[in-house]
Amino acid sequence: MDSTTRTRRTVSVKHVLYSEILSVTTAMRKNSRWASSTQFVTSKDSTLGSNLGLRISTSNYATQSSGRGNREAELMGGFQELKRAVRDVEDISSIELPGILAPFFAIIRSPLSTGPITSAALSALHGLFVCGLISPTSIALDHALVELSSTVSHCKFEASDSSGDEVVLLKIMAVIEDCLCGNVGNVLGDIEIRLSETLRRSAENTMHALVRTVFSRLHQLDPVVEEAKLRRADEDAPEGEIKLTVSTTEASGDAPEGVDADSQENTLDKVPETEDVAVPPTPIAPGVDRAQYGLPSILELLRVLINVLDPMDQQHTDSTRLIALGILNAAFEESGPKIAEFPSLEALVLDPGCKYLFQLARSDNTSVLHLALRTISTVFDTMRHHLKLQQELFLAFTIDRLALPPSPHPKGSAFTAKKAYTGSPRPSTPRPGTPMSNSNGGAGGEPPEKEAEKGTAAPSRVLVAPARGETRNLILETLSQISRQPSFMVDLYTNYDCDINCENLFERLSDFLTKAVYPTDYPSEDPQQRNAQYLCLDLLLAFVNDMAARAEGDFPTPESLIQTKSQKKLILTGAARFNAKPKPGIAFLEENKLIYNDLSEEVTKARSLASFLKSCTRLDKRLLGDYISRPDNIELLEAFIGLFDFHQKPVAEALRELLESFRLPGESQQISRITETFASIYFASGPEEIKSQDAVYVLAYSIIMLNTDLHNPQVRKRMTFEDYQRNLRQVNDGDNFSPEFLQNIYDSIRKREIVMPEEHTGQLGFEHAWKELLTRSRQAGNFMICNSSAFDIDMFKIVWKPVISAIAYAFISFEEEYIIQRSIAGFRQCATLAGHFRLPDVFDFVVVSLSEATSLLSDSTPARVPNYPVVEVEGQSVTVSNLSVKFGTNFKGQLAAVVLFNIVNGNGNALREGWTQIFEMFQNLFLHSLLPTRMLQMEDFLGGVSMIPLRGSTPPRPAARSEGGLLSALSSYLMTPYSASTEHLVPEATDLDVENTLCTIDCITSCRLDELYTQIMQLDIDALIAAVRALEALAHERTVARLKQESDDGMNHSDDVFSLPYDPASVFFLETMVSILCQAPQHIEELWPIVFEHLSALLSTSVQYSILLIERAVPSLRDQIYVSFDLLSGLPPAIASSVGEQVVSGLTLLLQKHRDIISSQTEWNLVFALIRSTVANSEAARMSFDLITSVVSDGSDQLVTTDNFSGLITILDDFMTIAGASTERSQSKGRRSEPLTSVNSPPVARGKKAVELLFNLNKFLPQFLNSSQAPTHQAWRQYCLPLLVSLSRQSANAAREVRHSAISLLQRSLLGPHVLFEEADHTHVEEIFNRVVFPLLDDLLKPEVFHRDPQGMPETRLRASALLCKAFMHLDVREGQVKDFRILWIQILDLLDRLMNIDRSDQLYEAIPESLKNVLLVMNAAGILVPPSEPDTRDERQRTLWTATQERMERFLPGFLIELIPQTPREATSS
Repeated sequence: MDSTTRTRRTVSVKHVLYSEILSVTTAMRKNSRWASSTQFVTSKDSTLGSNLGLRISTSNYATQSSGRGNREAELMGGFQELKRAVRDVEDISSIELPGILAPFFAIIRSPLSTGPITSAALSALHGLFVCGLISPTSIALDHALVELSSTVSHCKFEASDSSGDEVVLLKIMAVIEDCLCGNVGNVLGDIEIRLSETLRRSAENTMHALVRTVFSRLHQLDPVVEEAKLRRADEDAPEGEIKLTVSTTEASGDAPEGVDADSQENTLDKVPETEDVAVPPTPIAPGVDRAQYGLPSILELLRVLINVLDPMDQQHTDSTRLIALGILNAAFEESGPKIAEFPSLEALVLDPGCKYLFQLARSDNTSVLHLALRTISTVFDTMRHHLKLQQELFLAFTIDRLALPPSPHPKGSAFTAKKAYTGSPRPSTPRPGTPMSNSNGGAGGEPPEKEAEKGTAAPSRVLVAPARGETRNLILETLSQISRQPSFMVDLYTNYDCDINCENLFERLSDFLTKAVYPTDYPSEDPQQRNAQYLCLDLLLAFVNDMAARAEGDFPTPESLIQTKSQKKLILTGAARFNAKPKPGIAFLEENKLIYNDLSEEVTKARSLASFLKSCTRLDKRLLGDYISRPDNIELLEAFIGLFDFHQKPVAEALRELLESFRLPGESQQISRITETFASIYFASGPEEIKSQDAVYVLAYSIIMLNTDLHNPQVRKRMTFEDYQRNLRQVNDGDNFSPEFLQNIYDSIRKREIVMPEEHTGQLGFEHAWKELLTRSRQAGNFMICNSSAFDIDMFKIVWKPVISAIAYAFISFEEEYIIQRSIAGFRQCATLAGHFRLPDVFDFVVVSLSEATSLLSDSTPARVPNYPVVEVEGQSVTVSNLSVKFGTNFKGQLAAVVLFNIVNGNGNALREGWTQIFEMFQNLFLHSLLPTRMLQMEDFLGGVSMIPLRGSTPPRPAARSEGGLLSALSSYLMTPYSASTEHLVPEATDLDVENTLCTIDCITSCRLDELYTQIMQLDIDALIAAVRALEALAHERTVARLKQESDDGMNHSDDVFSLPYDPASVFFLETMVSILCQAPQHIEELWPIVFEHLSALLSTSVQYSILLIERAVPSLRDQIYVSFDLLSGLPPAIASSVGEQVVSGLTLLLQKHRDIISSQTEWNLVFALIRSTVANSEAARMSFDLITSVVSDGSDQLVTTDNFSGLITILDDFMTIAGASTERSQSKGRRSEPLTSVNSPPVARGKKAVELLFNLNKFLPQFLNSSQAPTHQAWRQYCLPLLVSLSRQSANAAREVRHSAISLLQRSLLGPHVLFEEADHTHVEEIFNRVVFPLLDDLLKPEVFHRDPQGMPETRLRASALLCKAFMHLDVREGQVKDFRILWIQILDLLDRLMNIDRSDQLYEAIPESLKNVLLVMNAAGILVPPSEPDTRDERQRTLWTATQERMERFLPGFLIELIPQTPREATSS
């Protein structure tokens, strides 16, 4: 062809190339040599692992077979490689021509080929010349032609039959003609030709060339002008029409391969041939050239070719149809999309062209099937825009043919497929095949209403038998070819899934493809099954690849289609519920505003509902007929029938239209109501010759009876026209209908049965469904090409799980490197889409699927790590474990691991549930010493870094402070370790084991786990919470859950408390959680509750495993940290003492850096309780006291507030008490022990210091009084009194230094200036004596207190008695004292009496009278204690006080009072 012809738009070159590849591979698979091999070949030299940074061990690969089997596989694999190479290439001309032609040359040269295979390859070369792929502009054309000439010169093939061999020679001649006579002839060099004298079947090739020439005229014709001419010609034709016919005379020659010998009699003889018709000749004016042929000729030629395809026409055989199919395919290839611009040609292709092609697509003849499928794919490639419903029909039919019965998936597969689809979900979609009714359930065994809601079921379904063997391969290859456009899946979704009246083809096709990747009931080694699995996987991966490419684009969002898709879901659900029970279904439709939403004066509720029932194709037609004919639905029935337009329609056609919309009920009354309503509405349309409504009623009944009589196979004697006419005498309002009127009714029913819904069977059912499809086509619009990303998220949400499962299955199960590469790319693209669409569930599923493929997940990990051999390799210590050896031999697992962690690296924010698998793999690698060192280090508040121990020996701990991590510091009691004395023999590592371990180490290095570990600390809050939750769940399983299980299992074996052995994995998880908390302080409020849940669970049974649970230094903690304080403070004393140092360290850090976190009295009390629980540990006690000292003392760390004042008093009191307790313990050891002092006893030193700190708290009292809003007396009781009580209590401390310091400072407090109480308020004075002074003296008088320090206690008693007297004189003995303190005074005298007489040899016996003397004199001087006189001028209180004092003192100091304060004589008084 010339260059101008080549530039016009024809069928795409890629389509032709795919078709020719399919032709050759189909011919090859017919041969037994290739019937037992797949199209995919494993690469001999694997570069996949090297590209991913893996160490390739020669032991990982078995030696591949060689020889003839490999050569056969290479021939088939060449075509597959070519398909891969051009799959993503838009412009085929950009590929070098020798690379495209190489597989065809190889099969022509190969001696393994046969005549039919070589013929197919040569035909393919001819087709590539014709389509323009081989052209002067092709890259490396000269080299390709040299190869071509050499190939045809050395053509070799196995001889079969003479006819087939001669066909090869004919094909060789055709290729030589293309080279010499075509537009590349001037490039051709010298060639060597072998010719045969017999060249047969040239007629077919000639016909192809003629038809291509004829249809090439379409590119030069104007569609508008030509169609106008055609209409004028039709109008001018007086009668009849000029037609081309096909005669069936005997022809010589052999039928094409695959055609039965019996069917070789009839061939296409003469095309065209003109019938003899009476048409006047058209005169030709002299000197005027005859016009060139145009559209009428092309139309007639196309009509003849299509009519030959009619499978119901027994006049034509398969051999004839094969020739017609080839010619027709050539016509479509030549005309391309141009043919659709001519309405007359388009109408002919739509019907009956597509109808016949689809019927031939179920042919049992492989050759016919192949050519029919090729022609169908060409039609779709050229006229896709105009074949929306035709493509829906073909794809639904294809899926039905390809669907196979399900079989169990391999154990452990990530996805268990549902049952396959077994039929079409639309009742109005024809199925070329032997129909089967299925009214009991939906496809795949699911309930009909369930499938109807998904858009994949219908009340009745036409089923087709599943295709098998070569037929299945052909159909699947055709599906692959049709779906090669990048927008194919989007087009399906937008045109069908988003169309209320169409099937969900995208969902159905995706469901089929994902299930087809898994094996079926064929043997697992069946090559045809494996080939089908590869093709389906390739389609899935292409879909994911195209979607990933679209994700980078920017497209508008078509809101209308998305809204239609949502409405479709509602309609499907409503229809399913109506089919189950009409009343709830209608309620659902009303609730979702699918009905009654358009009400107006013209539109009633009945009409609105009727419109929906008539237009919805998903309803059960049998149920619909029953529902609208019920007695209470008369108004609905009238509205439903009123929607039909019966104007100028014959009564038979009107009734046919009505009865095809629903199933006529079986009850006579319901039939009567329908017929009566029809008669009323039809008569209102004004039909001719019918005089009354009753006449219509009788006619309708008669037509129903006539239809049954003429077409029911059980009726033997058929009704004649005379019988029918006789039955209708005088029913037309007393008159007869005309014979012509009745004859038309009779003929209409006789020729075309009224086929009611639920009766669509056989060819009649197909014809009826095809008629409905054509009716719908007029309203469906054109097929949209929508390569937009706007719908990708909705599509991806529907199919992501089965798609990823199928990819995972292919990755695990298939060994071909190409499949593995595509699967890896599919995983990455799915992960990219998950991040792009913000679908963490998808990302999780990718991670889960890949993690299962790594083999790094184990069902159970031992609590005790075995002793693995450690070897030195290049100066590095390598642990050779079972996992490292096994994983090193698992190349597929290594690939999965590298891909998995490369995907997760940088995408951690998209991960949620998948963190569980990530940390499980970390655990397994940790237990086998395969994790990077950075992930094994532990840090804590005490400083220093150590490694998490793998075995149960407790790491050494310095005496002063622990330098290990938080976990190692507590590992000695977190879980009871195994005895270090139990040693096992270390196995020896072989060279192969070391090599495999090195492969594992290289793989782990390529995974970049340390980078991922660092990224975890920087995750967004949602992903970080998910990661910590996964860690907590895994740690819980290995500790709390395991403890419960093993405790239950060993409940009856021992009475001792069960404890778990040391488990390094639980320590690893806990340390990882703590590290995340420490390094992500900004999210601590969200993360801490998760960690705390685990810690509290462990601490609640801390004696059964050791605590490794001390909180990290974290800011912004509120409620949870105080709950943890309370929990830690309640630990058993032994455990609390063991972890005390770490607890106080963390607490100190908290108070130093985040002191504002503690802001209430309750919170301070929890802090003090936590400190109190750890003071039994000497180092912890020292740290605690330093902390308290810093809080109380002046300086930057001083933090005394009203909230912690009482707590500070208590905790300081505790330190003083501890000092006394340590003194008593020392005394109990014997007399020879050295007395404890502040010099030789830290507790005593701390106790003495605590007394001073306690006294110093007095200086804060004025500040509290000024800042507090509380009354003075309340502040006195809250702040001052507790301090005095503590000093009083410690004045009886066993430690002498503490005791004397306390009593001295108590005296200073009582006798010094007072801020918080008024001396005039005697209530405060009484509280001082009753709660401070008197209890002190009571304690000192107790023998057990005295024996604490027998040598020093007398001095203390002496000081206490002096304090008693001084306090009384200071507080109560004042001039003008009005408060009655007689009771208080008597109590003082009682105590002095007891002190004086407790030991008469004591200093007290002499000191007390002296102290009492001073008190009495002061009281007398103040006028409080006044002796009697004459006359007696004392008041009642003075008299009473004197009398009581005298009586009480006479008991232990008789005459002392009278001697000290004598009574005044009467005479002296008088004078």
